[in-house]
Amino acid sequence: MTREKNPLPITFYQRTALELAPALLGCLLVKETDEGTASGYIVETEAYMGAGDRAAHSFNNRRTKRTEIMFAEAGRVYTYVMHTHTLLNVVAAEADVPQAVLIRAIEPHEGQLLMEERRTGRHPREWTNGPGKLTKALGVTMNDYGRWITEQPLYIEGGYTPEEISTGPRIGIDNSGEARDYPWRFWVTGNRYVSR
Repeated sequence: MTREKNPLPITFYQRTALELAPALLGCLLVKETDEGTASGYIVETEAYMGAGDRAAHSFNNRRTKRTEIMFAEAGRVYTYVMHTHTLLNVVAAEADVPQAVLIRAIEPHEGQLLMEERRTGRHPREWTNGPGKLTKALGVTMNDYGRWITEQPLYIEGGYTPEEISTGPRIGIDNSGEARDYPWRFWVTGNRYVSR
């Protein structure tokens, strides 16, 4: 039996990263691979607000081969590698406004045996409670760079509305001046898969 696919429309992403980041909480992130399909509910995100955000890769409208996709239309996938881990972002706003949302953690939903295989020896809570962990568990790679997040094999569907959302400073951006204190990280309050 194949699962019914119902990706969110592209219009869902056509808003600022600060609006998109909390809106993504509770949505279902799905990745189809040759080994099977794995998915999880998004429980933690971070907004990166582009040219004026010292923590954003696109600060001062910096355009490189890596950041070019941030200048594309909303709903594009921005992946990059940090410390050997692939990190997954969704481009927000409009073309030439280089904003994106980092997916920081998900709560496993389907394909849990596949996740366990990919995250061998890890406790289930540690399969997806960080941005590099969730991409390994789902099979997200640099090959996903530039895709539409509304199309197979990597897409986001509707899910549930969190009862409560918490906010706080983003993680791992200590060298970004005052931007390190902006409360632009969002998470489902009390969810055990949140990274910290």
